[in-house]
Amino acid sequence: MEWFLANSAEVFSLAGQHLVLAILPMIFGVIIAVPLAQLGRQNRGLRSVVLTGSSLLYTIPSLALFIILPTILGTRILDPVNVVVALTIYAVALLVRAALDAFDSVDEDLRQSAVAMGFKPFARFMQIDLPLSLPVLFAGLRVVSVSNISLVSVAALLGIGNLGMLFTSGLQRDFVTEVVVGIIAILILALLMDSILVLLERLLTPWTRAAAASGAGTDAGTGQAKPGTAAAALRLSRPEAGGGTA
Repeated sequence: MEWFLANSAEVFSLAGQHLVLAILPMIFGVIIAVPLAQLGRQNRGLRSVVLTGSSLLYTIPSLALFIILPTILGTRILDPVNVVVALTIYAVALLVRAALDAFDSVDEDLRQSAVAMGFKPFARFMQIDLPLSLPVLFAGLRVVSVSNISLVSVAALLGIGNLGMLFTSGLQRDFVTEVVVGIIAILILALLMDSILVLLERLLTPWTRAAAASGAGTDAGTGQAKPGTAAAALRLSRPEAGGGTA
């Protein structure tokens, strides 16, 4: 405790760097994985390629990826861009599968109802498919969040600033307290990120609370939205006159 109080400024600085290196890849991963998953859902051949490719990408050792990326990107070994790119690759690998499962969880009857109501394909995706897939997608995001916060610490072996520096420094000096502080700080960051994602999910899916209040929800057998949930979402997503319709 005394060591933490004496070095709190350094710990908070490293925690800030750690958080940035974990959050940016998650954002980029969503931007890349969601369109890929939507394309994979529409094309069975592409779906197989995407799933196989994502599985292979995730098997690449993180330290090896951190080392080889500077050669590919033309960056310096200590450039944080290498960490962001590497973790974005891992985030995409995890999120593509989660996003496919999320889109598969949307009831096909609801999609057809949206078409009958006049939704164009893009409007249907943005107002029906994507919103209704958010609960499953956020479950994948929470896994990516924990994974990124853990993997960022590996970059400390290359001298890139993050909480992992407390591990390397503590190991070099045989000072266990520093290592313990690093572990606790990373656990707190992981819990903080998970709490933020849970809150964000609740804010973006108000119909799930309405469905829960009326006894509707997700079908445990199929993983698809029950009628009450689907109807609530469709009402919230209904296009206004003159917009979002064919």
